[in-house]
Parts: sequence; structure tokens; C-alpha cells
Amino acid sequence: MNVRHIVITALVLLLFAVLGTGLVAFTYDSTRGVIAANARAKLLRDLNTLVPSDRYDNALLNDTLGVRDPALLGTQEPVTVYRARKNGQPVAAILAPIAPDGYSGDIKLLVAINADGTLAGVRVTAHRETPGLGDAIEAARSDWILKFAGRSLADPDEKHWAVKKDGGVFDQFTGATITPRAVVKAVKKALIYFQRHRQSVFAGAQPPTAEAASP
Repeated sequence: MNVRHIVITALVLLLFAVLGTGLVAFTYDSTRGVIAANARAKLLRDLNTLVPSDRYDNALLNDTLGVRDPALLGTQEPVTVYRARKNGQPVAAILAPIAPDGYSGDIKLLVAINADGTLAGVRVTAHRETPGLGDAIEAARSDWILKFAGRSLADPDEKHWAVKKDGGVFDQFTGATITPRAVVKAVKKALIYFQRHRQSVFAGAQPPTAEAASP
């Protein structure tokens, strides 16, 4: 192969690389807005599962607060709090803490707490727990996660905020105690955080317009 042929081949490969990179960049730029909008719509649907849109009239995705408390919220990173209000009055706060001690690592949660300190509900948003065992924390897999609704730090009392194997009131899964134990612990800690910081959680101005729920 002569030098001229090598140069031509290299130039052709370079051209394809430039075209490919440009195509990827164009595709990303043209779709990232749609991807972001879809992500926001899904998040709003998830939040509305816990706090229905008829309970609040503010812009839930915009009325947020970033808070830090590694001991109670499970991460060194800021945790987002979504604040639901109606007629300017606090309705509920939805926290996004992490249960760091799942069987296979972090379990990401949404914990919705009514203004009176009772739980509106809990959902798991991401995890790597064992399929068929630990994944029963998903609402689509079982009704276990639904049983947090209505609970508070007074129901049960602090000593019984645990799985039954540890003397608490919450069911564990056959062959997978670590996963529900981690979730129960994280939800309890989120409630403690809210109890300690309720006033500051709802402090600050709210956006003036309500955000329509996505279908």
C-alpha cells in the first residue's frame, strides 16, 4: 500500500468520524428537550400518585428546596423536597431520600409527608434489589409499599418502626429481610427530618402559577 493510498484512507475515515460525531450531536440537541419534558412529566405523575393534583394549587415541580442531612436522608448530596400548597397553606412535602443499606446498594425513594406529619405515601424510584425477592418494594410487584400511607412517628411508636423480625410492625419478605428493613429505616428517618425541620421546609415564597398534571 503506497503513501497516497494510506492518506486517502485516513481522510475517508476522518470524514466518517466527523460526520458520525455531528449526527450524534445533532440528534442529542434535537431530542434533549423532549427527553427533559418527558422526564418532568413522569416525575409529576409519580408525585401526583402520592399527592393528587386536586390537593394543591402551586407549581409542584418548581416549588422545591434542596436540603442536606446525610444521617437522616441517606446521602451526602442535596435532597430535593417538593412542596405542595393550597391557597398558600402547606399541604405536604415530598422528599427524595435514599436508603443506602439495601441488599444491593442504594434504594431511591419518594416519601410524601402531609403537613400534619402523617405519611401520604411512599414509592421506590430506583433500586438494584434481587428480582423476585427484594423487588417486592415496588408498587407494581406487591402492595407492601402502600402500607406506609397514614403512618406517622406516633403510629407506630419509635420502637416499633421496624420489620417484624426486629420487633416492629412492618412485614419483611421471605428470604429478603435486608431490603424492607432498609426502606422502613429510611422512611422513619425522613419522618424525623420533617418533624425537626417542618417550618424551614415550607419557608420561602412559592411560584404563582399551578402546574397542570400530565395525562
